[in-house]
Amino acid sequence: MGQPKVIVLRAPGTNCDEETAFAFERAGARAERIHINRLLERPTLIDDFQVLCLPGGFSYGDDVAAGRILATQMRRYLADALMRFRDAGKLVLGICNGFQVLIKSGILLEDSAAGLPAATLTWNDSGRYQDRWVNLKADNSRCVFMKGIDSLYLPIAHAEGKFVPQDDATLSALESAGQLALRYASSNGQGADPLPFPENPNGSVANVAGVCDPSGRILGLMPHPERYVDPTQHPRWTREGLQHEADGTAIFRNAVEFFTD
Repeated sequence: MGQPKVIVLRAPGTNCDEETAFAFERAGARAERIHINRLLERPTLIDDFQVLCLPGGFSYGDDVAAGRILATQMRRYLADALMRFRDAGKLVLGICNGFQVLIKSGILLEDSAAGLPAATLTWNDSGRYQDRWVNLKADNSRCVFMKGIDSLYLPIAHAEGKFVPQDDATLSALESAGQLALRYASSNGQGADPLPFPENPNGSVANVAGVCDPSGRILGLMPHPERYVDPTQHPRWTREGLQHEADGTAIFRNAVEFFTD
């Protein structure tokens, strides 16, 4: 396959679509920002792409709950198109609000036998919006986007980012299956459970910052890799003289190389 095409799906309130499209294009993809209404009018439009990305922001103002309205639209009107997209071996990435949408739509994690969500993303323990940089530890055993990545330093910006599984059994099952793709870590890369604030900025159970589906081709994460694709975006780039590749770049490059290798 040649240059993969990425659909960056935006909705009213989305505010990271341009940065996300830029990150994918910098990694070698062709990205197109498309409004949800276009996809609702013609669901087959998604068939023209190899990657679906739900970027960060505040879809529909988070007026009901973070990502809830967009998730409901996708679950009710686009379920068949999304299932076809997934079954074709394509990739899905949800960043911050996009992670919330993937969780609440059921695209990322299937509901339990009782029909209850396997997990949710809820209010930070601090009860307020958190905007800071965090250290992260990756598990690349399954997730396509995490291939070759051990650790990351990325910014977060959210009020509802606390990952809470349905119960301990669900958490254990996700961990055993290698689906806990990203966790908050301390500056030395270690991860007590739970880490204290601000190392774990929202109180996520087991320090979870990102989750993938059983295939490893669908990933949702709270940190913003699109906000660190150039060394100059690092908060200390002048003091530390950073010239290396920015941490977020690898996530987007892995998506591109999945189709080009």
